[in-house]
Amino acid sequence: MAINWKIDNLHSEVGFKVRHMMISNVRGNFAEFDASAETNDDSFEGAKFAFSAKIASINTGVADRDGHLKSPDFFDEANYPELKFVSTNAVNKGDGNFEIVGEMEIRGVKKEVNLKADFSGVAVDPYGQTKVGFSIEGKIKRSEFGLQWSAVTEAGSIVVGDEVTLLAELQFVKA
Repeated sequence: MAINWKIDNLHSEVGFKVRHMMISNVRGNFAEFDASAETNDDSFEGAKFAFSAKIASINTGVADRDGHLKSPDFFDEANYPELKFVSTNAVNKGDGNFEIVGEMEIRGVKKEVNLKADFSGVAVDPYGQTKVGFSIEGKIKRSEFGLQWSAVTEAGSIVVGDEVTLLAELQFVKA
């Protein structure tokens, strides 16, 4: 019998980092997101994950930059209000290390993405709820999803890198 897990938004976060001027990283996060998992048991082997984030909730700490990221130069939030991920496979590689493969959709473009996940285990909270935790990381090329905006400095440095690191700390509660 399938076990359903819902995201615990109060104890989860979803973010990213990308190179700026090729000398540092800029970090951001999505304040509004949803995720779920369906498993056969508490091991999460073969789990089915689903995730979405509201583009309008992007936050890098700089309002002008956030506005630019929501514009047609990047996510085009008016036409594509969410990014989505649906897993096709979750494989336990041992020692709590998982590989989660699935389809990421950004700006209507779907691409296969491989994510590395550290499964932190199962715990019961003080309220009797069974919870699990995952630290997830993966890399995508933003250009492959239609986020093409680019600029070059006078010295020839690229302003925003193409490779984006996805970072998530997710806590799920058994439904």
